[in-house]
Amino acid sequence: VQLVESGGGSVEAGGSLTLSCAASGYTYSSHCMAWFRQAPGKEREGVATIDEDGVTIYAPSVKGRFTISLADGRDTVDLQMTDLKPEDTAMYYCAADRIILSRALMASQYDHWGQGTQVTVS
Repeated sequence: VQLVESGGGSVEAGGSLTLSCAASGYTYSSHCMAWFRQAPGKEREGVATIDEDGVTIYAPSVKGRFTISLADGRDTVDLQMTDLKPEDTAMYYCAADRIILSRALMASQYDHWGQGTQVTVS
C-alpha cells in the first residue's frame, strides 16, 4: 500500500486548503481511509475518516469545517478544510487499512501511512 499526500501549505486564519491523498496497492473491501494530524509535542489525532461506501466520521473539533471525500474512482481521498484556525496547524497524514468505521479515527488501527504534509495557519 502506498499513500502520497499533497496540498499542504500556509494560510491565514479563516482561509481554506484542500489536501489530497493518492492511494495505490490495496483492494477496497472493508477499507477505511482517514486523515490524522500531529502538532509538535502532541499525540496524533484522527481528523476525519471515510469508508468505501462514503460514510464519514469527523472529530468534533473539525466538524462543519472539514469535508472528507473520495475521488478518482476511490483512488484519492481529499480533505477540504475551511475556516482554518491556528490550532489546526499540524502535520497531516493520510492512512488506510482494513478496519471498521467505528474504529477508524484511532491511529493504532492503521498499518499504512503517508509521509505527511504540513499545514500552517497564522
